[in-house]
Amino acid sequence: MSYNDFLDELTRAGLTVRAFAELIGMNPNSITNYARVQAVPAHLALIAVLIAELSVQGLDYRSLIAKVEIAPKKPRGGARQGQFGGDPQAVLDLDA
Repeated sequence: MSYNDFLDELTRAGLTVRAFAELIGMNPNSITNYARVQAVPAHLALIAVLIAELSVQGLDYRSLIAKVEIAPKKPRGGARQGQFGGDPQAVLDLDA
């Protein structure tokens, strides 16, 4: 699905990209990044189409989605807590 068609579906559902992202537990920036390639993955397109149709039919999609427990994603990369970019090299003891 094209990114513009995806936005049209969100509009039909009465959602912004930010609201959609919060609803499904994603970072809004992760979704808006698809604007660069002008295509949205099938799983996001499917969710948007289903939510839009439920909304048009007057059904409460929010209560349905709330039934699913969405676990937060783990951060990617090898960084240690409080350190950006990880530590690719072992610490050298130069005081010997």
